[in-house]
Amino acid sequence: MRIAFFANTDWYLYNFRLPTALQLKAHGAEVVMISPPGEFGERFKGHGIRWCQLPMDRASLNPLLELQTLREMVRLLRALQPDLLHNFTVKCAVYGALAARLARVPAVVNAVAGMGYVFASDSPKARMLRPIVSTLMRATLGHGHSRVILQNPDDAQALTDARLVPGSKIRLIRSSGVDTERFQPGIGADGPRRLRVLLAARLLREKGVAEFAEASRLLREQGREIEFLLAGTPDPGNPSSITREEAQAWHDLGLLQWLGHVEDMPGLLSTVDVMALPSYYREGVPRCLIEGAAAGLALITTDLPGCREVVTRHGDDGLHVAPRDAASLAGQLARLDDDRDLLAMLGTRARERALRHFDERLVIRRTLDVYEELLTVPLQAQTSVAG
Repeated sequence: MRIAFFANTDWYLYNFRLPTALQLKAHGAEVVMISPPGEFGERFKGHGIRWCQLPMDRASLNPLLELQTLREMVRLLRALQPDLLHNFTVKCAVYGALAARLARVPAVVNAVAGMGYVFASDSPKARMLRPIVSTLMRATLGHGHSRVILQNPDDAQALTDARLVPGSKIRLIRSSGVDTERFQPGIGADGPRRLRVLLAARLLREKGVAEFAEASRLLREQGREIEFLLAGTPDPGNPSSITREEAQAWHDLGLLQWLGHVEDMPGLLSTVDVMALPSYYREGVPRCLIEGAAAGLALITTDLPGCREVVTRHGDDGLHVAPRDAASLAGQLARLDDDRDLLAMLGTRARERALRHFDERLVIRRTLDVYEELLTVPLQAQTSVAG
């Protein structure tokens, strides 16, 4: 049995979907990763997984280039002949579903983790693209022998209300999961120390990165010595990306420490107290929040789709702040700076929620259950996962 994964970056497939691929291998399946070229793709060889490069420009609006991408995808699928294709992100889901139809792939799973730039941004370009993308989604995502995996009920309601996907084909799986054995609470500091707060995400404006830097400025003006850390890199393929120059300027001004890409996230999380994501993006379930929860950090985010799946009740398993409001973020950080008992309690509650809802073993099992709905031959009995 052969199962193919298709995403718009090899980085995403390697960092978020490798555990699922390894579990599939343990069930006797061959797994093939498909993405545009990147620096992470070659790492799949070390896990015995094949990687196929697909020329694709995530930001392109050129009809000729897009048609060529679709043709290449059809050609690749005809050569691979997968039993099931699992697509990730809106664009890959649309293109993958259409290419699968043309290549006669018998089963398709479309995973849409958040509605993305086109639906999250109010820019003229996003508003122009929205009806086009909606039409394409309606024509492809719910077609044939397929399922659509969404990460939060708000997106499920939005897609069914807009008649983009039949409700009978939607399956809700909250997040891509986190290894709760790898991400664990740190040992903590001996005695009082400066509060350390981290934002770890793609550097997109809608994720509240600028508000994060502004909150640091406001707290400095109050005389507070809170350390702000920013992990992540600009995303040139997204029109809403923070530029490298902006991030470096915040770093040079001393508002935050910009770490860039961080390989050892568990190690970094063991040194901080708070994970902040003041997002006003249409998230699926943000990876940084579930990693922070697993690491026992206090969480600060907005009460918006995706984010509210992790922080469900303000003051209980995290704190909510107003979107696009640096002063609100600064106020909640000051509260945690003053109340270390609350800080500890929120971290404990976050860890408990991660264990109940976001452990990757649970997420992988639910994902494989979706595959079993579509496959004509069941997956083999589980053995062990080899890394």
